Amino acid sequence: MGSTRSENENENDVKYMREAMKQAVKAYETGEVPIGCIIVENATGKVIGRGYNRRNTDRTTLAHAEITAIKKASKAAGDWRLEGCTIYITLEPCPMCAGAIVQARIDRCVFAAPSDKAGCAGSVVNLLDMSGFNHQVEITSGVLEEESQALIKKFFKELRERV
Repeated sequence: MGSTRSENENENDVKYMREAMKQAVKAYETGEVPIGCIIVENATGKVIGRGYNRRNTDRTTLAHAEITAIKKASKAAGDWRLEGCTIYITLEPCPMCAGAIVQARIDRCVFAAPSDKAGCAGSVVNLLDMSGFNHQVEITSGVLEEESQALIKKFFKELRERV
C-alpha cells in the first residue's frame, strides 16, 4: 500500500500530518476519539479544510474529521470536486469517509495509522483504489503512525480507567 515519494514530498507529508495531528489533539481535548484531518490544495500548499472527530459532541455519526474537512474544503474551493487536493488523516478512513473521499474526487490520501477494524484504504478493504469506481485515490500510509497510535491508545486507556 502507498507509493514511493521524493524526499521533499515526504517532508511535506510530515509537515501536513502534524497539522492533522493538531486537529486530533482538539478532539482528544473535548473527549472525542482523537482523529484529525486537513485538506491541502496541491498547487498552492494551502490548507483549505480542517476537521476533527465530533461524533459525541454533535450527536451524529456523520461528524467524522474527514466529513467536516471535506465540507469546509468544498466551501473554500467553491465546488464539491476537490481535484488537485490531498487529504491528511491521522487514522485510516472508514467506509463512509473513504466513499466521501472518492466522491469528492480528492487526488491523494495520506494517513498515519491503519485501522484494522474499519480501515477502507487497505486494511479491511480498499475503497480508494477500486477500478469499478469512476475515481481512484493515490494512497500513502504510515506518516507519523507512531504518534497517532500513541494518542489513540492514550485516549482509550484513559477512557477505560474512567469506566
